[in-house]
Amino acid sequence: MTGAEAIIASLERAGVRLVFGYPGATVAPFYNELAKSDIRHILVRHEQHAGHAASGYARIAGRPGVCAATSGPGATNLVTALGTAYMDSIPLIAITGQVDSGLLGRDVFQEADITGATASFTKYGYLVKRAADIPRVFREAFHIAGTGRPGPVLIDIPVDVQQQRAVFDFAEDMRLRGYKPTVRGHAGQIQRLAKAIASADRPLICAGGGVFASGAQDVLRAFAERLNIPVVSTMMGIGVIPTAHPLYVGMLGIHGKSAANAAVLQSDLLILIGARVSDRAVLLPAKVAKNTKIAHIDIDPAEIGKNLDTFIPVVGDAKTILEQLQACEPAKKEEAWPDELRRRREKGRPDFAPRARGLNPKAFVRMLTAAMPDDYIYAADVGQNQLWSAGCCDIRAGGRFLTTGGMGTMGYALGAAVGAKLAAPERFTVAVCGDGSFQMSMMELGTICQHGLDVKVVVMVNGRLGLVGEIQMHRYGGNLTAVDLTGSPDPVKLAAAYGIPGETVTRAEEAEAAIGRLLSAKGPYLLACAVDAAESSV
Repeated sequence: MTGAEAIIASLERAGVRLVFGYPGATVAPFYNELAKSDIRHILVRHEQHAGHAASGYARIAGRPGVCAATSGPGATNLVTALGTAYMDSIPLIAITGQVDSGLLGRDVFQEADITGATASFTKYGYLVKRAADIPRVFREAFHIAGTGRPGPVLIDIPVDVQQQRAVFDFAEDMRLRGYKPTVRGHAGQIQRLAKAIASADRPLICAGGGVFASGAQDVLRAFAERLNIPVVSTMMGIGVIPTAHPLYVGMLGIHGKSAANAAVLQSDLLILIGARVSDRAVLLPAKVAKNTKIAHIDIDPAEIGKNLDTFIPVVGDAKTILEQLQACEPAKKEEAWPDELRRRREKGRPDFAPRARGLNPKAFVRMLTAAMPDDYIYAADVGQNQLWSAGCCDIRAGGRFLTTGGMGTMGYALGAAVGAKLAAPERFTVAVCGDGSFQMSMMELGTICQHGLDVKVVVMVNGRLGLVGEIQMHRYGGNLTAVDLTGSPDPVKLAAAYGIPGETVTRAEEAEAAIGRLLSAKGPYLLACAVDAAESSV
């Protein structure tokens, strides 16, 4: 068979049912064979959103998402999505076409060294030189992307390699020298951690996105409940336990809850689980390390101790290690510490007061998420809308909060919602954007319409790049520069051009009825929410 046929056969053997992409000349042989297969192709309107859609799909389906693009600008348009997936540890397979292998290095039409360009933010990159290598490369790529710390893998395939004919070996055996992620925690370190928990007076769990990557949400919740240990989360860890759970204190970090940050500084044992400890997640690391014993559970040993001195390092899969800890049966903690944190959390509830102009976005997010089904999927974009969403959404058991924490990529939510909806068509899915981030992704309304996707869209409209403007107000003497979005389209009229119904809400008393229409609409619906430009993210 041809190399292109081998790509399809490899994808089918990996259980792939969906590919998000945008075709071009150097990837045409692949697309020619894709059309003959049972794999569904989702045509996006920009390659970056093929990557974001594959990310949303992977996060809900629990297996690598697949995206495809042509060489040159098609491949470079994937760069932001690959960087986003890498920082957030999302498993992706990116297939890119490449110019004829005999022309590599000659700066021919639409040539770009995409494996070199993405080396620092992909988990691995392949430039396939022989068609016969395709089955092996794809087996390895799916294994690398989905095991250990998940991440994106790039497979760059010259057009002539896709056209070559060869006899292919689809045997399942695979040996990757030097790549053997640790899954089970070291027994001695598990015992050390169990003893530390038993002796701690103020233990605290900090849950990150790695809890979702390992499917450890239920195990973590049961562990925290059994031992009565409070939980804070990073932004990527929102929803590991329900946000209204009595043990959940809130999101920590520079945009987090004051109660959560205070809990971190006052705990005597901080148990980090699947969290990278980035600069935006943990405040005052030197002070935390000085006053608190740090235990760090992560499948990536490079993350342990990188940003925070660690007293008990435990390398392995979060779910497996939590199950190992349960077997140690540490004693249940006293109620005083969780009670203290619950009282602080209640004092720090967000401001839901009505506004003189426009909606209170925090109140709107709380109202919207309270009205949605328990297992809803909420894709939040980046900017003030992300912080309103992270601070006020009501995530219940089975619900998911999707956003980009590591890269902070504007325009993420709409593509991610497309992928998430295709991974779970039966679940209510909403993308929440600001008017700035919406304009980085609004072309994907075409994708939603073409493929009949019931994705709801909420656009917070304040006519400004709100978070940048807020930074300029606080740090640069109110010198608002290049944040005015005058000239932007009306989101509702734009949606109507795509055949999507919608409406604009400008007053608090209109919100409940509008949310009802959003929820009951058959098919996609867009709700634009007028927000005062002076509204703060906190």
